[in-house]
Amino acid sequence: MPQLVPEDWAPQLIWLAITFGLLYVLMVYVALPRIGKVIETRAAHIAADLAAADKLRRETEEAIAAYEQALAEAKQKAHAIVDEGRAKLKAETDAERVKLDKELGKKSAEAERRIEEAKNSAMKDLNAVAADVAADIVQRLIGAAPAKPEIEKAVETVRKA
Repeated sequence: MPQLVPEDWAPQLIWLAITFGLLYVLMVYVALPRIGKVIETRAAHIAADLAAADKLRRETEEAIAAYEQALAEAKQKAHAIVDEGRAKLKAETDAERVKLDKELGKKSAEAERRIEEAKNSAMKDLNAVAADVAADIVQRLIGAAPAKPEIEKAVETVRKA
């Protein structure tokens, strides 16, 4: 093996230095600048992406805040509309109730008046019918018909008692 022979060491060291020097120059002037440019480009791209993401995050937060505010305003408007509708409906219902109470009061008074008239009419007829029945009963029992004024007076006395 040539690397173990001490006479071959000097040329091998010279070729090692030449090769190392060429690789060093090649790395310093060609490879490392390209790698540096790629790293800088990637860093700039990552920074731009982070800035865009931060901007979008802020816009999203603003949009969410605007949405929540709009939602709260819509809820308030809806509650106001519902409350207004309830108040309007209650007012209409109360007005209708008052109107119906008045109509029912009128109809009730009219019905009471008609009932009183019917009652009075029936009482007049009742007196006449009672007098006729009493006259028939008396005539059947005793065979003679009493005078009509006497029968009416007797019916009136019994009815008041």
